[in-house]
Amino acid sequence: MHIKTMEGLVGASTNMNLLNTPMRVFKEARRRGDTEVMERAMGYVGEFADKAEEYKVKAAQGMEEDAKEAREKEKADREEAIRKRKEEREKLEERIDESRDGDTNKDTSEIGGEGNVPVKGNTSPEHTDFDEIKTGAVKEPVMYTRTGEAVHIEQNAGISVSV
Repeated sequence: MHIKTMEGLVGASTNMNLLNTPMRVFKEARRRGDTEVMERAMGYVGEFADKAEEYKVKAAQGMEEDAKEAREKEKADREEAIRKRKEEREKLEERIDESRDGDTNKDTSEIGGEGNVPVKGNTSPEHTDFDEIKTGAVKEPVMYTRTGEAVHIEQNAGISVSV
C-alpha cells in the first residue's frame, strides 16, 4: 500500500472520530439553548470535516498511484513471461531440429529381428498389413481356468445344448 493511501485513510478516520466530540457538545448546547457554545462547536465540526475531506483526497491520490504502480508491475511481469516463453520455444525448436537432423536416415524400426514396421515416411500399402509381422505366438487355442492355468482345447470338441 502506498504511503499516501495509508496516511489518507488514517487521517480521514481519525478526523471523523474526532468530529463526534464537538457534535456531542453542540447537541448539549442546543438543549440548553446556548448559541455561543453551539457556534463554537460547529466551528470545530467544520474544521474536522474539512481535514477529513483533505485526507480523503490524499487517500484517493495514493490509491491512483498504487493502481498505476500495479499496472506497471503487471506489464513488466507480462513482458518477462513473454520473453521466457519465447526463449523456451526457441530451445524447443532447436531440440526438434536436432532430433530431425539425427533421424533423417532412419525410416524403419526393427521388431524382433524378423520383420520391419514403418516408422515415418514409408507408409506404402504393402507395409501396413500386420499379418506379415511374425510374433512367434502359439497358434493353438487356449482356455484359461479360474486359477489362471492355461488349458489346451481340442479343435474337434463339440458342445451340445438341450432345452
